[in-house]
Amino acid sequence: MKPPANAPLTNGKNAQLASIVIEILDSWGVSNAAKIVLLDLPPGTKPRAIQRYQQGTPLPDDKNVQERIGHVLGISEALRLAYPRNSQGGNLWLNRPCNHFNGQIPMVMMIDDGLTGITAVRMHIDCSYDWFMDEQSSKPG
Repeated sequence: MKPPANAPLTNGKNAQLASIVIEILDSWGVSNAAKIVLLDLPPGTKPRAIQRYQQGTPLPDDKNVQERIGHVLGISEALRLAYPRNSQGGNLWLNRPCNHFNGQIPMVMMIDDGLTGITAVRMHIDCSYDWFMDEQSSKPG
């Protein structure tokens, strides 16, 4: 029987997820220090700690970290769909100035602007997420 969608991840699944997320960030060319900022890892996390996550240590079970993981996975999937025949297309898009963001580089926005930058990038590249957010904001309180 499959657990409900909102069920907490087991340590094994969370460890596998950590490895996947770090692999995605590696493919985007994100430094270990920037991964700490991007994922909002706890203060004092050293760049060398990223290797443990890559090897399967679960990422912190923190609401902010988990939210950012969800966005990283969503952006990754949206980039895969946007560039189905070019595995480097998403990486190039993330690391070049974007007219939609007034010439800012999406990756720099995600690192410098935190969750605001991450969600802006996701809403731009993932139209289904953008539609979902529009629907949520239009519902009466």
